[in-house]
Amino acid sequence: MKEKIYLTAGYNTISLGTGRKEFNPKKERPGIEHYISEAGKAVLEQIGGADKVDEVVMSNFNASGYNNQANIPGFAPMIDEKLRFKSATRVEGACGSGGIAMVTSFKFLMSGMSDVIMALGFEVQNSMKAVYGADVLAQAGWAKDRKAGHAHFFPGQFSDRAGVYFEKYGREYARKGFARWYRNAIENARLCPTAQEYHNTTKDLEKAAMREPNPKVFVENLTVLDCSKVSDAASAIAVMTEEGLKRCGVDKKDAVEVVGFGHAEEDITKPPVDPVRLTTTEAAVKKALEMANLTMDDIGTIEAHDCFTVAGILAVETLGLAEPGKGAQFVYEGNTARDGKIPINTTGGLIGWGHPVGATGVHQAVTIWEQLTGKAGDAQIEIKPERPYGMTINMGGDDKSVVCVIYKRAE
Repeated sequence: MKEKIYLTAGYNTISLGTGRKEFNPKKERPGIEHYISEAGKAVLEQIGGADKVDEVVMSNFNASGYNNQANIPGFAPMIDEKLRFKSATRVEGACGSGGIAMVTSFKFLMSGMSDVIMALGFEVQNSMKAVYGADVLAQAGWAKDRKAGHAHFFPGQFSDRAGVYFEKYGREYARKGFARWYRNAIENARLCPTAQEYHNTTKDLEKAAMREPNPKVFVENLTVLDCSKVSDAASAIAVMTEEGLKRCGVDKKDAVEVVGFGHAEEDITKPPVDPVRLTTTEAAVKKALEMANLTMDDIGTIEAHDCFTVAGILAVETLGLAEPGKGAQFVYEGNTARDGKIPINTTGGLIGWGHPVGATGVHQAVTIWEQLTGKAGDAQIEIKPERPYGMTINMGGDDKSVVCVIYKRAE
């Protein structure tokens, strides 16, 4: 890192959608302006006001499709009138938009032109039924594949990945690993008041997740419990230089330092090189670890992009935590649980906390900031001194746009 970069003052709105007691699809719900304003104001309050901010970076996947709204940077001054006439930038990389907001913020700070940036991601998807939303979400993939794809486009793509995994390594064995991933997600979400599955009361989570897939109503190899949520939410965090910390009066004990990051893109027009490998994720993680001069043995907790349970299992193998084909067993044995060898998705991840597409990468950063600074409340895990680093992996599309960031508590 050419410049020390810090994150502080994170905030998540509630992830609203099916599963939350207050969610009612028949009643009018908050729009994008509500979520942007809530998250933005909460960060500004923590850092001493909008006059401390040099610019804003906003991430959103498809407000044009979900909400009939473009020109997202124009919402920055709505948050606070002191943001009027300041620079604002919108970035988009499908489900990886939030991660791209983070690295864009890092690069803007390293340019020397800013010291304090507010990164804010959001998505409001419950504006339409999920089956219609599938057409909007499909724009995260190659558009020419849409007609030939499943009605539920991305579940279909990851169902295909799961099918190949089943063929290579065993169906029932793999599904037990998927079910344990789901159990971990919900148990962690129950500890986070903003999580979409916070109210989940299912007693035997693994049994529920082992229900047989029904291709007549969904996809061949996955059930709806294997899927991330359709969510409305926003997340925001302040990204600063050391000078920015001083300007905002933030103590380093309340911040995390970015020690490495990697951003990788793959050709969206081509299918996966190997259905049971996340090759773009592998490239992004390698870049981040090399920049940080670390190995996976140094990482104490991870926020992984579990858009589907199979993606979580493949991420475990991509990271080298388990050999190819052994990821399901690694998860099933409890190694990724909150009290396991390497806790993953401690507030529920995309399956438990929610997946407000353009906000997810920012939400991951907020979660790591909370964990490393001891601000995670009931969801707090032990950060062991021999493994003090946190990692986020945010994936856009079917392993096409991937950002990996590594953090440590600031000193």
